Amino acid sequence: MNRFINSLLLALFFPTLLLAIFIGFDLPIGFLKTSGAQLGYRFEILLGLGTFILVLNLRRSVRRWTGSWMLRKKDRFLYNEPVSSKRRKRVVVYLLLEAFVMSFLAAALYRLSHEVWMPAIGFLFGALDSVVFCIVGSSGKYFRTGISSKALIVADREVPVLYFEGLRKITLQQQTIYFDYIKDLQLSVPVDVIDEANKERFKTVLLAQTDPDRVFVNEHFKNL
Repeated sequence: MNRFINSLLLALFFPTLLLAIFIGFDLPIGFLKTSGAQLGYRFEILLGLGTFILVLNLRRSVRRWTGSWMLRKKDRFLYNEPVSSKRRKRVVVYLLLEAFVMSFLAAALYRLSHEVWMPAIGFLFGALDSVVFCIVGSSGKYFRTGISSKALIVADREVPVLYFEGLRKITLQQQTIYFDYIKDLQLSVPVDVIDEANKERFKTVLLAQTDPDRVFVNEHFKNL
């Protein structure tokens, strides 16, 4: 999910940057027979792009905070523990890097042209949300892994939800646990979402929620 949203944000940034350059430097647009500063409907176009950027960041924010809030309710889960310290440090680095990049994009767009304020706000919101989530999550209480009778949930930078219904195979390869479902769907979580001291209990609780006659488990996972 996080990669998909970042890809969409990057895809939206380039046309926004192009518009900011044309408007900011009042460059001619030959095929429209006008210039950047005289371009019609530029306010509406930039407002639309900015709104889309803001909505994408807002959607990611809601998903992150909702996942973390859900996992704070420990009594609803059979297994509920903080992610490993190694994972937490990595997530903090990624969140800060994410915030830096979006802050840079917001500043670059606004510097090129003040008319690009809405896309700049969209990126700035994403940056601020990443910083706040990083500060709150780094305490160790919000970045967690939980197992209920229906699904495995990991809440840190991303919030994957891996349901047990339709599950056909669990495999461990290198540092990733893969979950294969019917209709060729495959989801995964990194091994380091599990603290070393909790691996045995994680494995026991997870396997207890699956049907051994329907779900194949490879030896690497059994020896986790």
